[in-house]
Amino acid sequence: MKKIIAASIGNCVHVAGIMNFLSLAEREGYETEFCGAAISIDELICAIKTEKPDYVGVSYRLTPEPLEKILDELKSKIAAENIKGIKWLFAGTEPTAEVAKKSGIFSHIFNGTEDPDEVIGFLKGITFAKSDDYPQDLVSRIKSKYPYPILRHHIGLPSLEETIEAIKKVADAKVLDVISIAPDQNAQEHFFEQDKMDHRLDGAGGVPLRSKEDFKALYEASRRGNYPLLRCYSGTKDLIPFAEMLNETIKNAWCAVPLYWYSVLDKRGPRPVEEAIRENQQVMKWHGQRSIPVEVNESHHWSLRDAHDTIGVVTAYLAAYNAKKMGVKDYVAQYMFNVPPSISPAMDIAKMLAKIELIESLEDENFNVYRQARAGIASFPADLAQAKGQLASSAYLAMAIKPHIYHVVGYCEAHHAATADDVIESCKIVRGVIRNVMLGASDITKDPVIQERKNELIAEARVTLEAIKSLSPNVKDPLSDPSTLAKAVEIGILDAPHLRGNPAAKGQLVTQMINGALYAYDPVEKRVLTEKERIDRILSKIDTTTNICDFNHELVV
Repeated sequence: MKKIIAASIGNCVHVAGIMNFLSLAEREGYETEFCGAAISIDELICAIKTEKPDYVGVSYRLTPEPLEKILDELKSKIAAENIKGIKWLFAGTEPTAEVAKKSGIFSHIFNGTEDPDEVIGFLKGITFAKSDDYPQDLVSRIKSKYPYPILRHHIGLPSLEETIEAIKKVADAKVLDVISIAPDQNAQEHFFEQDKMDHRLDGAGGVPLRSKEDFKALYEASRRGNYPLLRCYSGTKDLIPFAEMLNETIKNAWCAVPLYWYSVLDKRGPRPVEEAIRENQQVMKWHGQRSIPVEVNESHHWSLRDAHDTIGVVTAYLAAYNAKKMGVKDYVAQYMFNVPPSISPAMDIAKMLAKIELIESLEDENFNVYRQARAGIASFPADLAQAKGQLASSAYLAMAIKPHIYHVVGYCEAHHAATADDVIESCKIVRGVIRNVMLGASDITKDPVIQERKNELIAEARVTLEAIKSLSPNVKDPLSDPSTLAKAVEIGILDAPHLRGNPAAKGQLVTQMINGALYAYDPVEKRVLTEKERIDRILSKIDTTTNICDFNHELVV
């Protein structure tokens, strides 16, 4: 185990930065020792002889002029005492860092502008001095920074040229690790059949990408700065050819595909529900066979349509379950906060903890789960000052689940599509939030009210999952069977108020926000329905020979 000792020298008593650095070092497995504030050079030399460290950290945050003489003394006594084999670190302000650099003592200098991820990278032995130092796959990028999450943001402006320039500017700013390409709907649906495009809609919702060369140009634009990874939304049609093209052109960092959606359910495509499930499963399988991480962006689609919290938890589990069944090895679990926007922070955390517990129960040596948190776009007000507050507030809340990836949503999205400057500013706001959290935040996940709601949601989710299983008693694995999963929507086990009038769904669910949580609700009796009551009402109307009264056994794959 390597050892670090650190102190502020001269008459400098500022030690908050030192303590934070040592705390980060301890998390990375270092043995640490704080030697004190405003210690003399002789005291520091004595501590080095006693502790025999591998690294010595020196801090000075006052006016730079006296530092030159202090460091001259340090350099002289290092030589006089024949101190060798130690790496010297300096931390201070930008002016004092310049003095430290001129001294020639220090192998690494921090000037206060670094984010925690850069400090963690140093402690992990990653210096990011050249392009090859930036990991170019998702898992390696995560491991190079965690517990600091890597940052992701989408970019998709109305023209290819604007988007290329935006990517260059953002990459040079080194503020995020993953750029998500947002193609327009024409590209997502008709990339391989461009004669079917409605060109009046070119650039609607994203960048109008029309050829492989367009995608390659975006990738080339990102080969600068901190060399961010690129990924792209899945197509809504010709999914495997689109996946192949993304892998070839932008080295797609991970695939994002739904389980039920991009179908007649959301009208983003003509696919019937069962057909959509089968095709989406094949996309998961294709990526799993190539060891490309997969995100199944399913759960928030239900919550965005005001499905009650239990359905949000159930569909999060189903998404991960199906990814594992399709051979996915590295799974990105997305946790979209503030959906619906009126959910309370406490109940939001409870819902996410329930999802996490069920999803991560699936982990084993062949299935790894990485948490990705983000704010719900509908929670952002059009007032840009308030929107910045919402971005910071949601990020602070989401850090409670210790995400591996934080998906930054541009604060301006309710007002206008994010430009490069908007992306950079949004990422800096989130980085500032994360910096503060890394100093130490109280663990709100332990709140008894939150834990009670989490446990309630898990119990209710098990009722729903067993009900889905009961639809196909003779099917070996109904939770990954497209016919069974489609039937669950058809009869209303999985339902949402916004699906009313959709011929592919029941559309009869009524929900009500009560004390910051969203419940199934009986508008006639004017009361909350337990999940067992809701499911019993549904199943009583269909033929089933399966007893679903016992819901307490563990869910396993």
